[in-house]
Amino acid sequence: MAAPRNDRLVLALGTLFVTGLLSAHAAAQEARENLPIVIDAASSEGSLPNNTLVMRDVTISQGDLKIRADKASIVGGLNYQNSKWTISGGVRINAQGGSLTSDEAVVTFANNVITRATITGAPAQFEGLREGASEPTRGRARTIDYETTTGNVSLNDEAWLLVDGCNELRSDQLVYNIRSQSVQNGGRVRITIQPQTDAGKPCSSPGKKP
Repeated sequence: MAAPRNDRLVLALGTLFVTGLLSAHAAAQEARENLPIVIDAASSEGSLPNNTLVMRDVTISQGDLKIRADKASIVGGLNYQNSKWTISGGVRINAQGGSLTSDEAVVTFANNVITRATITGAPAQFEGLREGASEPTRGRARTIDYETTTGNVSLNDEAWLLVDGCNELRSDQLVYNIRSQSVQNGGRVRITIQPQTDAGKPCSSPGKKP
């Protein structure tokens, strides 16, 4: 069954959001589950009885995915099969041509793969590069959920997305796919498209950030 019209913006906005796949590095990269998870930390301290570990000034990477934070708190030891790590302070996540920043995040590991990062902040922020665009796609929300396997970035609660430096979307939920560079929304949406001064140049009246 086809999705309701207000659940799909791709058809309505066409080439504004869909410019083809990002450079084929995402398709060509080695399957992440075959790559090692590497942790680099300035210091670490743990409790053997409680099986807890705290690392500071830490970077977690797997393939093209890199996560950095001031602190990582781990319960259950270095378990990559099924665990969730809480990271905080200057959180930055880079992957697949996009980046996310926040105050705090929960990183999920499953079957030796970093599968998800849920970030929260005031607000949490997202930025994605688009081929042929003069400005990156930018987003903000109270919570952003990034799924590494699909490339979906779900902006939840006061979601806001800015495309080409001036075209805005606002909704309770916006889902941006950093691979296909397409957008979906989960409810009522407000779209503001500003006039452009010339093809490929910034609009004459850029949209204001929330």
